[in-house]
Amino acid sequence: MADPPTYDTVSFLSDFGTEDEFAGVVRSVITSLAPQVRVIDLTHGIPAHDVRAGGLALARAVQYLVPGVVLAVVDPGVGTDRRAVAVEAPEAGSVFVGPDNGLLASAVAMAGGGSRAVSLTETSFHLPAPGATFAGRDVFAPVAAHLCNGVPLDELGSEVDPAGLRPGVLPVARTEAAGLVAEVLWVDRFGNLQLNVGPEEIEAYGDPLLISFAGTTRSARRVQAYGEIGPGALGLVVDAYGLVSLCLERQSAAAELGLGTGASVTLAAAGERSTGDGAGASSPATPVNLGPTRSAPDGRGAP
Repeated sequence: MADPPTYDTVSFLSDFGTEDEFAGVVRSVITSLAPQVRVIDLTHGIPAHDVRAGGLALARAVQYLVPGVVLAVVDPGVGTDRRAVAVEAPEAGSVFVGPDNGLLASAVAMAGGGSRAVSLTETSFHLPAPGATFAGRDVFAPVAAHLCNGVPLDELGSEVDPAGLRPGVLPVARTEAAGLVAEVLWVDRFGNLQLNVGPEEIEAYGDPLLISFAGTTRSARRVQAYGEIGPGALGLVVDAYGLVSLCLERQSAAAELGLGTGASVTLAAAGERSTGDGAGASSPATPVNLGPTRSAPDGRGAP
């Protein structure tokens, strides 16, 4: 029988922030148990308790991660009966560790799917816990370290069906009389507004398009790069993850338009001025996967 794999990298995402010691303590636990392992911090800036934002960030990043253990902790249900899981994704050469609350599922799917999964019920691989509220330190960090050291997945707990993982639920754009009703998935640090829309979905609307939101309508041109938008103009750019983003050149579109994550935006053809119908409504939610990458980051730093 082949020896279980060992890993030399843990890629770590959380909503712990950097003001408190939480992320550093998790890193230290991993290093104390597996000193040969390097820990890559994907981000600890996920908004507190925002499982959807964490799942989106993980899904965006996963195809660029080196093989290893992927540790993700956005866990508003910590201490409850929500499952803690480890999921093997052999196509990516990785094991995903975290809460089974929708955080992991989209990234696992993007990584080629899970072949095996366990509920982390074997407490001999955990740290003694004074309370139940810091599973990142007491459960997930030591499990990640033990996996790196070659502990077999099936020794960490009872087997569960990978297909039974709680799905990541993302909004899907819908076509109405007013146009294509989309939702802002993500606002990056540059203020670009990523929509849940692929470029093929707006082909029929021509160029420029009308963008309606919160009772306001503006025109936006389709461009390939931020520098093509022009001062004060609104642009539609296919971002580094293959989705359409609303952008301004060297300005925050989020601040200028007053839009944030979850905001509804209607896209329509110029000359068919949107009435705003549906512009304030939420898009329906369904389990979906992000599409494949269509372009690479351009060096500017913003997808």
